[in-house]
Amino acid sequence: MNKTLLATLALLVLTPQAGKTCTNLIVTRGASLNGSVMVSYSADSHTRYGTLVHYPAAKYPQGTMLKIYEWGKNRYLGEIPQATETYAVTGNMNEHQVVIGETTWGGLESQFDPEGIVDYGSLMYIALQRAKTAREAIAVFADLTSRYGYASSGESISIADKNEAWILEIIGKAPKKVNGVNVNKGAVWVAVRIPDGAISGHANQARITTFPLNDLQNCIYSPDVISHAREQGLFEGEDHEFSFADTYGPADGETVRGCDARIWSYFNRFGKDDMNRYLDYALGHNMNNRMPLYVYPKEQLSVKDVAGMMRDHYEGTPMDMTQDIGAGGNVLPYRWRPMSFEVDGKKYLNERAIATQQTGFFFIGECRADVPDQIGGIFWFGVDDAGTSPLTPVYTSSLSISKHYALGNGSMIEYSESSMFWIVNRIAQFAYLRYNHIGNEVRSVIEKHENKKFEEVKAIDNAALILLKTNPEFVGEFLTSYSVNSANALFSQWRDLDKYLMVKYIDGNTKKQNPDGSFKNNGHTPEIPPSPDFPGYSEKWKKAIILDAGERLSIRKN
Repeated sequence: MNKTLLATLALLVLTPQAGKTCTNLIVTRGASLNGSVMVSYSADSHTRYGTLVHYPAAKYPQGTMLKIYEWGKNRYLGEIPQATETYAVTGNMNEHQVVIGETTWGGLESQFDPEGIVDYGSLMYIALQRAKTAREAIAVFADLTSRYGYASSGESISIADKNEAWILEIIGKAPKKVNGVNVNKGAVWVAVRIPDGAISGHANQARITTFPLNDLQNCIYSPDVISHAREQGLFEGEDHEFSFADTYGPADGETVRGCDARIWSYFNRFGKDDMNRYLDYALGHNMNNRMPLYVYPKEQLSVKDVAGMMRDHYEGTPMDMTQDIGAGGNVLPYRWRPMSFEVDGKKYLNERAIATQQTGFFFIGECRADVPDQIGGIFWFGVDDAGTSPLTPVYTSSLSISKHYALGNGSMIEYSESSMFWIVNRIAQFAYLRYNHIGNEVRSVIEKHENKKFEEVKAIDNAALILLKTNPEFVGEFLTSYSVNSANALFSQWRDLDKYLMVKYIDGNTKKQNPDGSFKNNGHTPEIPPSPDFPGYSEKWKKAIILDAGERLSIRKN
């Protein structure tokens, strides 16, 4: 590729938008502790309100039309024919244990059809309502985009079922008008199956480079994915040299540092090979040392492992955000936006870890082949920043969802006393003030809660299996009751936790407690506590203050 073309591409690249900085982690059957396929997803956006959607199964008369509204913006795009039968969907997972997540990477601005009708968000939920397997979901993406046009920029899509996990990468075609008609309607895409036993993921950067051209069991792609690139002057080599990511979603060091580095952290924690050999790539220093699409783990992963990874802040790595002065005096592993800043004419960046403050919702979809579909799919769901948010189990055969997570209960500009999103945000905002104290306590409460739920679902599974044999018509109601009651109880627990944390940590202090957790009093009245603890600031912060204002703050002897 010549230098002029490279320069042109650099000008055309759309960098990932701040509102679409998401992360997906993938675990195949052979890589999971219980033989499940897992996909996790954090829907990260400064404007996204965290709710749990629910679409009941339905049947429609022939000729019914479906109105399409752009996901996240609610902008009307058009309408397409509705399927005569749709499957039940809870969140991003359906009754047949198909789960879908995404991350946006933008790509070349030229690859966008302004007349497209179906956007990536609508495609996800339509596919969930129409597909029984991951391969069927891929077919829905391909069919709808070819017929109605693709209304989004570049996307990586995780699509999995109880047997397989795939990454689909897609971007629109560059429009080409002939007699006023766009003859390039649709999208170019490639889907690669992650080998059983491996783990993978994506985080706002195109990940599929070269791919097998004659292996339909493991790779499917649009017939013009390469020829369209040639037509646009984006690729000149042999077919087997074609790289989807480098052609349609080229990245630079800054992109890698803010995006692919998150997947490096996942591979670094769980991969059996030494990922330090790719550290210079993750830091954005060596683009030629690109890490692989997937790796094999050193041990099989559980839901708890994946949940822990979704709360990652690069701990223990060179990008650990608790280790520099940006963490403040209370070791905060977050950096407020914008992600980059300039000092004395030189540009710097803030790290962007998997766990981030602007998450709307996150989940782990657990697809289990050894359990019937009515019981097999568990959608572990949470709202807001995963670092301070608990997951609640929702069986995907549920007939309804908790009102505390429901669409319409509050919004991003309307506070609701009964919304899980808002109560979780209240606690997160408080924890950010003293993360090494309040954040640690919130994390310990989350761990106890989730450990309890991991054990509970085993008992619920067994009870549901018995019910499936004796009274199968009641399985849905039974699992709905458990899912809704668990979510309702969690809301009540978090509402009480909010009050407790305020009492304990008000004004930068920490109240003393008895062994049973109750607050101590001064020995004279139950209403007045003894003098609280004053934990102060970290040593790194105190030393930084000395360097900045030590002379003014120093205590001098007379």
